Amino acid sequence: MSDMNVIPMGSLGRGFVPAEFLPPGQDEYVHRNRQSGRPADSWRHLRADEIEVLVLNGNTCANWDEILVAEEFNPVHIKNCRFFGLVRIGRVADVSLEYHDLTVPVGITNSRVVSCDIGDDTAIHNVRHLAHYIVGNNVMLLNIDEMHTSNHAKFGNGFLKDGEEEDVRIRLDLGNETGSRCVMPFHGMTAGDAYLWSRYRDDKALMAKLGEITQNQFDSSRGYYGQVGDACVIKNCRIIKDVRFGPAAYVKGANKLKNLTIDSTPDEFTQIGEGVELVNGIISTGCHIFYGCKAVRFIMAPCSNLKYGARLIHSFLGDNATVSCCEILNNLIFPAHEQHHNNSFLIASTVLGQSNIAAGATIGSNHNSRANDGEIFAGRGFWPGLCTSLKHSCRFASFTLLAKGDYPAELNIPLPFSLLNNNVAHDQLEVMPAYWWLYNMYALMRNSWKFRARDKRKHPVQHIEFDFLAPDTAEEILTAMNLLTIWTARAQLCRNGDSLEKISMEDLKAIGLTLLRGAEEQTRDLRVLGEKMEHSRRDVVILKPHQAYHAYRNMLHYYAVKNLLDWWESAADASLQAMNQILGDGDRQTKWVNLGGQLMPEGDLDALREDIKAGKLTSWADIHSACDALWEKYPLQKQQHAYTTLLELLGEESLSPETWHAALDQAAGVQDFITEQTYRSRAKDFENPFRTIACRNAAERDAVYESPDENPFVHQVRRDAEDFRLRAEKAK
Repeated sequence: MSDMNVIPMGSLGRGFVPAEFLPPGQDEYVHRNRQSGRPADSWRHLRADEIEVLVLNGNTCANWDEILVAEEFNPVHIKNCRFFGLVRIGRVADVSLEYHDLTVPVGITNSRVVSCDIGDDTAIHNVRHLAHYIVGNNVMLLNIDEMHTSNHAKFGNGFLKDGEEEDVRIRLDLGNETGSRCVMPFHGMTAGDAYLWSRYRDDKALMAKLGEITQNQFDSSRGYYGQVGDACVIKNCRIIKDVRFGPAAYVKGANKLKNLTIDSTPDEFTQIGEGVELVNGIISTGCHIFYGCKAVRFIMAPCSNLKYGARLIHSFLGDNATVSCCEILNNLIFPAHEQHHNNSFLIASTVLGQSNIAAGATIGSNHNSRANDGEIFAGRGFWPGLCTSLKHSCRFASFTLLAKGDYPAELNIPLPFSLLNNNVAHDQLEVMPAYWWLYNMYALMRNSWKFRARDKRKHPVQHIEFDFLAPDTAEEILTAMNLLTIWTARAQLCRNGDSLEKISMEDLKAIGLTLLRGAEEQTRDLRVLGEKMEHSRRDVVILKPHQAYHAYRNMLHYYAVKNLLDWWESAADASLQAMNQILGDGDRQTKWVNLGGQLMPEGDLDALREDIKAGKLTSWADIHSACDALWEKYPLQKQQHAYTTLLELLGEESLSPETWHAALDQAAGVQDFITEQTYRSRAKDFENPFRTIACRNAAERDAVYESPDENPFVHQVRRDAEDFRLRAEKAK
């Protein structure tokens, strides 16, 4: 049966809210009047001479008494328009608006306007249908086919209006295709909120409370108008329905925008470009969406970008992320994610940010399962290389790099900063722990720097730990070192033909420590195998375990001393005794949670969850405030963790002057190693003889490719090394 209805012409612009949904004693304009923000006495009726000018200019209206205007109103600039319902028009002066290279006169021409409020000095030209919108001051609306709001508009938020059934609620199926981790989107949702809601599914009371908080955050009554904030420019668009635009938003050439909140501010304005189609989403401040992108059921966090035909579906894209030319389905992506290639595919994954998906990568193909409920969970710094194919389900420690290859089975990689290689010739998986530290220091050090430098947010809500050495990665390193000792010991015993059945775990660790802390020659010919890392019967070979173990120790030592220097310089009365007392109060926190980019001890997150369930935190604003308070605690918590980590490495119960000075000297040596390796890893590319083959000569190469001696970041690392040594000497 057709949904087409035939209604009287006189009803157009009236009865926006059905009578059964009107608040008692209120009319259909109750929300409109509040949203408009202008006092009732700022409007007046048209004078007879103004009506005469409007009629002569080709304008029509069934009832001119329903057209209200501001005191400064020039009817000359209103031409060839049809007005329906209550229309209120602000100041119309003899001025023009200029945006970039476009200049248009203020006024309304060649448009149909239905029950709208229009701000001061606004230009509306060739808008074929504009209904139930509140348009701000100094706005350009040009060449739009259809722009209107329904009485049940929710602007991309996942709540229900009065009279609606549950099946119309908007949900995002994050991290899993089945919807078993779904969340209700809302304006202001952070990656941490999405993680809290999508990961702790076993906490039924928490799930119910988060749903209740989200529903109660919004007014369920009907009749809210769409809004266009001050200084917006919206031009050459086709369909705009149920969209709220923040101030200074810029939209040009969009095909379809439906059920959206497009957040924007003058200092963090959002831009949407040609051919874009966006449905059921929330776009935060400072976002850019251009060139044929499609997004459905999505959230884009502040300063994230969608470009060049990218598809974003049932996904949360974190702060400062950039995605172009690819397809992303059912994902929760933390801040600082990069994905730039037309043939890359990411599905049903939770990626903890600072990540990069290369061309041809297929992350999460289901070819090893008949079900669609697999997942991938990847720590910070996840980087699958060119043409990488992964199967559900997988889990990766932080800063895992995958060499090009079709990985045939599920993976569980607990070794951070590793390189994985699918060695087809030998039918084995090869893992090189601490690869980044050993062979690509430039990229590793630049990682932390570049993500801080690229953080364009003016008013961040989501807190982010950018440093690659932090409590989460430090604990992963400690776990990896423990595994390396066990696996190395087993390799030694197997080579000698000894039985493993009666060897205790303590004895295994003792044997492994002796081997790994001894001369490298002892382990050079050992075939060390990882355990429970791939869901297959083939071997998982650990490459260079001795080098990796010592690299891990240096990483931990550097992390610990660097953070202790931060404490030393910030403490009012810094002394070794004070450091032992303040930072040594308690055991090492071994479990940390990455809540959207913000690190916190697991116990603090558990307490946060309990406060939500107990009703102590009754709104998302309360939850964000609680996270702010935890972020203020974090520097000291990190320093306490660094202190206890250093004691673990040194085998001490506290720091004496001798051990502290020795630790400072060793850390300074590690800093020198970082400086040298940063330079070498950069120079290795520059000195590659094949760099020259595309150039006529070395002079052209030098003009085209930046030498490591001229590289600004190499110079920055050298300055950091000098500064670190001075800080260490001062701490002595």
